[in-house]
Amino acid sequence: MLEQLEQTYQRAHAELDGIRDKDTLADWERRYLGKKGEVTVALRSTGQMPKEERADFGKRANEIKNALTDAFTARETAIQEHELARTLEEGALDVTLPGRSVAMGGLHPTTQTLREISAIWAEMGFQVFRSADVEDDETNFTLLNIPPHHPARDMWDTFHTTTPGVLLRTHTSPGQIRAMHELGHGGTQPIRVILPGMCYRYEQISARSEVQFNQVEGLAVGRNIRLSDLKGTIAEFARHMFGEDKHVRFRGSYFPFTEPSMEVDVECILCEGHGCPVCKYTGWLEIAGCGMVHPVVLQNGGYDPTEWSGFAFGMGPERMTMIKHGIKDIRYFWQDDLRFLEQF
Repeated sequence: MLEQLEQTYQRAHAELDGIRDKDTLADWERRYLGKKGEVTVALRSTGQMPKEERADFGKRANEIKNALTDAFTARETAIQEHELARTLEEGALDVTLPGRSVAMGGLHPTTQTLREISAIWAEMGFQVFRSADVEDDETNFTLLNIPPHHPARDMWDTFHTTTPGVLLRTHTSPGQIRAMHELGHGGTQPIRVILPGMCYRYEQISARSEVQFNQVEGLAVGRNIRLSDLKGTIAEFARHMFGEDKHVRFRGSYFPFTEPSMEVDVECILCEGHGCPVCKYTGWLEIAGCGMVHPVVLQNGGYDPTEWSGFAFGMGPERMTMIKHGIKDIRYFWQDDLRFLEQF
């Protein structure tokens, strides 16, 4: 029995030296050291041997089992270290390759248009003047020649707050009054400003209208400013914005705070003026409203209308963005849908 046990030990030890993977090692452990393993079975058979042989056999069987257990542990550790080294080698980072670029955000299409508009007007000497989104009724309406109960107030569906006389501005035009008061030095200095900002109107949300939208107001006040100055300035802006070859036309209109008033159209950039669904087959796209500042508004801004004159205009960045990119639904601007925003 002892000789057979020694042979088992030699065979097990030789097999263990040739094992290189965990699965084969697990099979080896079951075959020799498991509950039904050869060494374990031999150790359990000690009690069946003659009494005078039990001590020597049991001692040697335990030595063999301990030796094989230690050898198994050492082989297991070696295999684990080898597999770890192989994994690290196969998955090693090649520092010579360029790293993966980090996804970067971008400017909202409306912001891009706002910056383009601001840059064009800056070239013509207009500075940016910002006013508050929350206005009082007097500045939003009355000082702009729209007194209480004037029918023109029906043109603006207003969001009123719980504080009487306080509302969300329906247009950026009240900024004209504030700009004249802050920059006009008591009606003694000429001014040229644009007033970008958000406006709010209680309207039915559709493909062409929203309850909030950006607007860019413009105001120029000086001596001897005429309608021809307004037309030339707006035409120059349109050519910078939409292309040097684009034609511009003016149509008579009505705004309470300007007189005379006009709508500004630019030749459709999609169909080149031939007519398409975007321009409703007219060949023209409306881009702004404008006019000469009404004498009452000048007076309310601190200027003497007999000595000073000026012009004002208002345009929508979202509408211009829709025109330039053929966007047919204004709601896309407020849905935070990356499939839309990532195109810009």
